[in-house]
Amino acid sequence: MRSSSLALAFAALVAAGPVMPASAAEAPFEPRLIRLAEVLGSLHYLRNLCGEKGDQWRVQMEKLIAAENPDAGRRARLVASFNRGYRSFDGVYVSCTASAAEAISRYVREGEELTREIVARYGN
Repeated sequence: MRSSSLALAFAALVAAGPVMPASAAEAPFEPRLIRLAEVLGSLHYLRNLCGEKGDQWRVQMEKLIAAENPDAGRRARLVASFNRGYRSFDGVYVSCTASAAEAISRYVREGEELTREIVARYGN
């Protein structure tokens, strides 16, 4: 299952430790990290809609925040991005459809790509 490969890639990102000190100015990877948070929020909504019960993707987001140890402003941006990803689908999909399943596949691929790129280019 592709979501397990995203989970493995994500584990590597978290294991790499913070990619930016909590008080540093915005780094070149910050938009990718913000996008990853949005992808995780989207997956949290869509995977639960399509039968995956639990909070795997929210837990992954919590791990990302813990690993980054961001200041309050940066934490708020990460959380807002996760929530934006979640909310972007809760008004569109009320049941699991072929389109929702395809969106899951696209977001898993994107999450894998973002995670690998962040680790490869900016990990410790």
